[in-house]
Amino acid sequence: MGSLDKLSVFISLVLRHKPDAAYITLDEHGWANVEELLNGINNTGRKIDMEILEKIVATDNKQRYSFNQDKTLIRANQGHSIPVDVELEEHEPPEFLYHGTAARFLDSIMNEGLKPMSRLYVHLSKDTETALKVGKRHGDPVILRIHSRDMYNDGYKFYLSENGVWLTKKVDVRYFEVIND
Repeated sequence: MGSLDKLSVFISLVLRHKPDAAYITLDEHGWANVEELLNGINNTGRKIDMEILEKIVATDNKQRYSFNQDKTLIRANQGHSIPVDVELEEHEPPEFLYHGTAARFLDSIMNEGLKPMSRLYVHLSKDTETALKVGKRHGDPVILRIHSRDMYNDGYKFYLSENGVWLTKKVDVRYFEVIND
């Protein structure tokens, strides 16, 4: 893993889970002051400046981060385990969305449905390819097809993050099935 990748992982930890790891705080919408973040990261013994931070944000393959307009603030787009309101807009989902997971979690999911676990939302993908990639990160992959339009029609709320990940609070068992792709 390259030094930029390691810095990106650390920034993800700070902006999504543990701001105190870089001696900073987030506002209620998950924004961190960029200058404070840079100073905080440098105070952990890691080396970063604005140029490096901009490169990490621009090249992150998952588009995890966003700057505000004048680049004085930065935040993670989603995936928080700490309570922040990233000002997501509610959207009507497509007929189906997908969730990739590991086969070892399937029994629990089939009993309890999909829950956000340590995150604020359940993360869903618009296609099976993305769901498969996510599932592979956790082990032997399994893909669930979510009947998202039915959920929406039944009153569930869906949000679309800035990087294209669909989010909802939970998915009851009656709204999905395992598919073999």
